Amino acid sequence: MQRSSVGYILLFAAVVSLVCGVLVSAAAVSLKDRQRANADLERKANVLVAAGLAAPGEDLGAAEVESRFAGVRAVVIDLETGADVPDADPAAFDQQKAKRDPVLGRAAPANDAGIKRVPRQAVVYRVLGDRGETRMVVLPIEGLGLWSTLYGFIALDADVDTVRGLTYYQHGETPGLGGEVDNPRWKALWPGRRAFGDGSEPVISVIKGSAGPVGEDPHHVDGLSGATITSRGVTSMLHFWLGDNGFGPLLERLRHESAERKAA
Repeated sequence: MQRSSVGYILLFAAVVSLVCGVLVSAAAVSLKDRQRANADLERKANVLVAAGLAAPGEDLGAAEVESRFAGVRAVVIDLETGADVPDADPAAFDQQKAKRDPVLGRAAPANDAGIKRVPRQAVVYRVLGDRGETRMVVLPIEGLGLWSTLYGFIALDADVDTVRGLTYYQHGETPGLGGEVDNPRWKALWPGRRAFGDGSEPVISVIKGSAGPVGEDPHHVDGLSGATITSRGVTSMLHFWLGDNGFGPLLERLRHESAERKAA
């Protein structure tokens, strides 16, 4: 077959495409474990930031992340009861995949956070004390902002009322406006705020304008300037996930645990 013939050119192109396809597939397979490990490391780093165990933007190596995460226990819980699911592996659990599954997920009740479906189970993170008690709980949250779904974590103290930190790790909000959810100065306004009022309904809100100091105005946080819809989105998703349709049953169980420890 002549090298200048159409048949030769087509054959050559087919062989090159096949070889390239094999190389790309092999690279994807070989990198899959590394990609999974990097994603797991990033998730742990974000949990540490929410819990105040790492500073926003702090450059942590893999060894340091693992060292600080040693006192954190990931647990799969049943959202309807708040109980641990002992036979579930949190490392293998995909919450986003679960909520889309017709069996593992369900339709969300009407809400202002734009949440359409929720998983029946979820992974939460317990920061443990020296005696194995829950010192803090870190919860995954998500909901609509202006342009995107925001994904993040909120950390609550052992009293499951005092906020220890809030962080978002993925969103598509406008830089300088709704994107200010990433601003360390705004994140620094959250520790010490109170998620609940006198009852078990979440009341913490991002308000328009400036909130008072933590001691005087514990249930409000400064609004994001020029990003009213994103601010409302943060409030709505916190009310959903901290309420009965989210982690409310878990938080009630943790309240009882805390009360029992104090009574002991």
